[in-house]
Amino acid sequence: MIVQINLKKAAGAVALLAAAVAGVVAMRHPHAAQAPATAAAQPARNGISFADGAPQWSSIKVEALQAGALPLAEPLNGRVVYDEDRTARISSPIAGRVTRLQVEPGDQVRAGAVLATIDAPDLATAQADWHKARADEQRKQQAYARAQTLYEGEVLARKDYESAQADYQQAVAETRRAAQRLKNLNASASADGMFGLRAPLAGVVAERRINPGQEVRPDLPDPLFVVSDLHQLSVLVDVPERSAGAVHAGQEVSLESDAWPGEHFAGRVAHVGQTLDPVTHRVQVRCLVPNADLKLKPEMFVRVALLANDGARRAVQLPNGSLFVEGMYEFVFVETRHGHFEKRRVHVALRGHDSSYADSGLNDGDRVVTEGAFLLNAEVAAHAE
Repeated sequence: MIVQINLKKAAGAVALLAAAVAGVVAMRHPHAAQAPATAAAQPARNGISFADGAPQWSSIKVEALQAGALPLAEPLNGRVVYDEDRTARISSPIAGRVTRLQVEPGDQVRAGAVLATIDAPDLATAQADWHKARADEQRKQQAYARAQTLYEGEVLARKDYESAQADYQQAVAETRRAAQRLKNLNASASADGMFGLRAPLAGVVAERRINPGQEVRPDLPDPLFVVSDLHQLSVLVDVPERSAGAVHAGQEVSLESDAWPGEHFAGRVAHVGQTLDPVTHRVQVRCLVPNADLKLKPEMFVRVALLANDGARRAVQLPNGSLFVEGMYEFVFVETRHGHFEKRRVHVALRGHDSSYADSGLNDGDRVVTEGAFLLNAEVAAHAE
């Protein structure tokens, strides 16, 4: 019994000694147990590196950001519309019935192209009037020539000569009136009564509100066709009252559209409204935007940035999720080489709801962490302790 008790005491002493040794080892190497989990993170001065396949990559998103002109304020919502200086809303100047349509919406037409053919009785009357006036003019011209010959031979009285002269002048005036009527209708003098509705400018048939057999007249509320040159469009922007004083005609603007993410369209301010909307207290500004590749479409919604100093001041636009604050300064993480992230201080010149503009600390094309910046900052802080 005594021997068994002594053996138990000896085993307990050995266990206590082993526990003490393990505790000393743990105190001297506090991260030894975590080595497999953190082997992928390698601390560096003012940054951190991750090996390929590290679990942190699943929470990090990196994007190459581009430098652009610094706007005056946060981008405003705008609406793309036709440029009214390059748009024609076409109605029929004469009553009649549509017999044929030559174009469909989306067709490209040249100036003077026939859009529709209309059987117009009033046009037939106008054409007949012109032919009648022309014939009367020729008859009275001959009578006037005979009267002039007789008057010069002292065979015809002066009053008869003056009467023939007046009749001829009236016939000339009537012919001119009938011809002007046809010119106003943009019609020929042929006596068929078929009126060709023509495009006054080259462009695209944007809208068509006419069908074969339809009766048309000049007082219809809506135009029959809308033809517009879509190579230049207008953008309407409602500018807040606080920013209205900084907007002027000729100012450069930059547009973004959800249809073309990451692409910027350049334009300029064409007109600034002189009154405020009584409900919204905003000033309507109209911008002109070249659209050579026809990427922008009427009625699209866009974001419009009014540029400061006509775009001379540059800044990098970055999402607000990439920024974090330490003390009085703001920082981002920049991937300087694959897997290595450097903590960099930036100056935010303009802050918006979704994105901000940094005018120092970043260069054009820098690869910035747009998601997971707080995770990286926590990793850097943990390795610094």
